[in-house]
Amino acid sequence: MNLLPKASGTRPRVACEISTQGVVAARSESIGTPLAAVSRVELAEGAVSPSLKPGNIADRVAVAAAVRRTLEAVGARPNTRDSDITLVIPDAAVRVSLLDFDSLPTRLTEALPIIRFRLKKLLPFDADDAMVTFQVMSTSKIVVRVLSVAIPRDVLREYETAVREAGFEPGAVIPSTVASLAAMEEDPALLINANPQGVTAAIVRGGILLLHRTVDLQPTATGIPANLPPALFDTPNDALASMTLPLVDVHDTAGEWAAQEALPEHGRNPYADRADDETAVQGADSITALPVPSVSASDVSPNGIKPREEPYFSNQQIPALGEEIAQAVSVAVAYFEDTLAVAPERILSAGPLGSTELNRILTEHGLAQADGLRVRELVGSEALLSEAVTASVPRGWLSGVLGALRG
Repeated sequence: MNLLPKASGTRPRVACEISTQGVVAARSESIGTPLAAVSRVELAEGAVSPSLKPGNIADRVAVAAAVRRTLEAVGARPNTRDSDITLVIPDAAVRVSLLDFDSLPTRLTEALPIIRFRLKKLLPFDADDAMVTFQVMSTSKIVVRVLSVAIPRDVLREYETAVREAGFEPGAVIPSTVASLAAMEEDPALLINANPQGVTAAIVRGGILLLHRTVDLQPTATGIPANLPPALFDTPNDALASMTLPLVDVHDTAGEWAAQEALPEHGRNPYADRADDETAVQGADSITALPVPSVSASDVSPNGIKPREEPYFSNQQIPALGEEIAQAVSVAVAYFEDTLAVAPERILSAGPLGSTELNRILTEHGLAQADGLRVRELVGSEALLSEAVTASVPRGWLSGVLGALRG
């Protein structure tokens, strides 16, 4: 198993993402080509509960069955020589960090202990008993900036076991937002990945990740659960005209945002010619190496499958906390401006919330109007072959698997 594997062109041509809402799979014939087939199977509420503690997959039988159904639907065959897949897992199950070092050994076996030592002070779990991988994002005479991804081994094992019980082998495992970044063609770009667990903001410039910040969803005073039902993220746009989602107060985490300093100009990646091992170090361009066609604002055409028409909660039941989402995005926009000395013109939307609802939230709270921001889906209709287009798989759901197949 490799996290952040090299973009060598040998990554499996089938990808699968497991989330609380369900399992989605996609297949492409080669790097850079549109998705040839997509499929989705919904999961019952509580089957998957992503976190940094064991117990992420409560119903392993159901998840394994959903993985098998989605992968078989896109042409993958279980228990064969070609059963390797790329697995995309929730952001809430991993910890992504940007670390600065004065210097770092070029030998992987020497660099990994140094990174683990730094992570000991940052991770809410034991860094020595975690799967840790890293990628050098930039180097200069005074600093080496490293992207690290850490996940408790027991948590990783849960996702891998579900895939193996479905008859497939997770040859690569990638967090959702990190996977989605490979599907971006704009540069610089601001990506917002919204899902029932939280919202992740990511900023990329020149193939270098400048910011990766996740804000968790929290329970509200009204008693509405933090992990809102999957239906909320899979509802026709008109039905959610005034719905908003609760986030923690952005001011509570302002210090962590401020600690994310701008990257220096990037240089040679000293690990580019090293062999893969547990750390699976990539080249500096591997996260956003391959572009996808321009994003379209049009909706995906239906294929006869009627989407869900009513949300679990009525508009009156959902607390009006859209301001918290707008604040989180506002902080990301401010970081973008401070770091790049230019305001972003648009926000790319990934994840099940969808660009229309994200735009409504921002417009309602004045952010989109005041700053002239436009929101659009990361995955455009051009990213799918005509026979792969399906209303049963909203484009926001495809961000992770599309990016995973671009590596």
